Amino acid sequence: MEEIKISDEYIKLGQALKLAGIASSGVEAKFMIEDGIVTVNGETELRRGRKVRPGDMISVEGNQVKVSRL
Repeated sequence: MEEIKISDEYIKLGQALKLAGIASSGVEAKFMIEDGIVTVNGETELRRGRKVRPGDMISVEGNQVKVSRL
């Protein structure tokens, strides 16, 4: 499981995927989300701008990322 640390209250889902290294660009993150392969806390998420906060879990095809505070 990967962990990303943020200093703000939240990060947008597309940015989180890039920060975790799952997506190499915003466009790639957008396509992953649109394809329905991204879940946040176990639910499929189709919004790239979804606010992800510390404690949230993101999953993409077996890759899990936990968001935590710096």
